[in-house]
Amino acid sequence: MAKIANVSINLDKITKSKLIKGKKGTYLNFNIAVNDEKDQFGNDCSLWENQSKEERDSKTDRNFFGNGKVIWSNEGNVSVSPGAEDIDDGLPF
Repeated sequence: MAKIANVSINLDKITKSKLIKGKKGTYLNFNIAVNDEKDQFGNDCSLWENQSKEERDSKTDRNFFGNGKVIWSNEGNVSVSPGAEDIDDGLPF
């Protein structure tokens, strides 16, 4: 199963201490959930920062910083949001 999602990230919500400096840039490890049902805004994807074992064990709230919509699936059962096909993702194809 393949899917493409268009997501938005609120950079102001990212916890700066979770950024990882690497040899080729700065990284953030995060999770993406693709839900079966859409929310009231038509979103079916959510993004949140990875949590440490200690954060998970202490039931610390997840830091959600983005959401989005699945815009393509090879399963053929995606209802594309109005205007989603007109999104300019900067890719040459």
